[in-house]
Amino acid sequence: MSEAYVVGQILVKDSAKWDEYRNHVPHTLEPWGAELVFRGTQATGMADECTHPDIVVIRFPTIAAAQGWFSSAAYQALIPVRLQAADVTLLFYAT
Repeated sequence: MSEAYVVGQILVKDSAKWDEYRNHVPHTLEPWGAELVFRGTQATGMADECTHPDIVVIRFPTIAAAQGWFSSAAYQALIPVRLQAADVTLLFYAT
């Protein structure tokens, strides 16, 4: 089975709400065997600038685990906060 990655491209709109969201996400990842690979902010553009300057990468043991996490009641409960906090594009990748 191949690993899966969730890559989030982020444009924060409300820092307080974003902190609230970020503080709750790790608890939703634990049951799915996921680990935070990194969070970062775009330092500079090489070929172009991204309109969503922040990024998060989360590793899952399988694509099924990544999809299960996203569909879980625990994560779905955080989506209203995420929508208030930031514009986020979540992309799933399999290796």
